[in-house]
Amino acid sequence: MRLVDPDGRQLGIKPLPEALHIAREADLDLVEVAPMANPPVCKILDYGKWKYEAAQRDKESRRKATNVQIKEMKYRPKIGGGDFDTKTRKVAHFLDQGHKVKITIMFRGREMAHPELGKRILDQIAEQLTPGAKVEAAPKLDGRNMVMVLAPDKRSRSAKPGGGDQPQQQTQAEQPQQLKQPQQQTQEEQPQET
Repeated sequence: MRLVDPDGRQLGIKPLPEALHIAREADLDLVEVAPMANPPVCKILDYGKWKYEAAQRDKESRRKATNVQIKEMKYRPKIGGGDFDTKTRKVAHFLDQGHKVKITIMFRGREMAHPELGKRILDQIAEQLTPGAKVEAAPKLDGRNMVMVLAPDKRSRSAKPGGGDQPQQQTQAEQPQQLKQPQQQTQEEQPQET
């Protein structure tokens, strides 16, 4: 077997009794690292310490791994504007956390005759969340429900920290101007009509 010392230096090919003798002299264990190699590779090390460090590495990698869950948000075809906005903000929050979101439109009774209403709502949700989300599963009718799955868009999330706040401030600053202009036009038009 090929023998490696605790520092990682190769000691060459040694028979098993001699390798065990070297390990006992160093007051360490002889651990077979690569049994499939030809000849098998054994390393002299403290097995308890090695096992503990391996467990710590596994624990650290599990802690760093992201736990992606599938969250679900249910809508109705006759949903009000305020409820729609609230639920859509919650969906955006889930996507920002890195979760996938399953959006379900629940049909009851005669609503089943108009699946295009549900499709319109799902399209509106996807359009509002487009910069930070992508459609993973397109809308499809599943019994009395229409289902769509959204996933966070990693490309837009990586671009967000660089300057995600500035475009939002610009659009908010533009909105009041857009609202004032139509009001002024309607006030001017009203006297002409009467």
